[in-house]
Amino acid sequence: MSLGSWLQAQLFERRIVLVSGRLDTDAAARAAAALLTLDASENRPIELHLDSPGGALGAAFVLVGTADTLRSELRVLCRGQVGGPAIAVVTAADHRAAAPHVRFHLSQPTARFTGTPEEIAAQSRHQQDLLWRLYGHLARRTGRPAEEIAEHMRRGRYLDAREALDYGLIDEITSGR
Repeated sequence: MSLGSWLQAQLFERRIVLVSGRLDTDAAARAAAALLTLDASENRPIELHLDSPGGALGAAFVLVGTADTLRSELRVLCRGQVGGPAIAVVTAADHRAAAPHVRFHLSQPTARFTGTPEEIAAQSRHQQDLLWRLYGHLARRTGRPAEEIAEHMRRGRYLDAREALDYGLIDEITSGR
């Protein structure tokens, strides 16, 4: 067994799922499968450790949808940097915490469209619909207006852990050792 496999097994035994790096379709599918497996085994809380500076909007909604179906309490711990659509994953959790040094980046995900002009227009409309779903989700969880969140994401606003707590993205800042 490789060191990476052994570490993943150790985390899984402790009901910890790690999402690190860009949140793409594969990362979201692996994390969703792990969350669902842990939820099916028993209903003790599950920890999701998140360090994702960005990613795909669709991938974030895979994890948001998965979080909505869990019977177990989902606790997220933010580490490093969390940005773009990964912000939605944070707010999908039942309890949201961040290490003191975490940076949050409210930013819109980029998307590339290909095809005929009609196909590109349809893809663009779909992306806009997903963005407004994201803003609405964040508005419900933070208590802020969706239009304000949209503006902050368009401008690429950064928040430190204290500002994220005041903003309503997280519930607490973890203490040191």
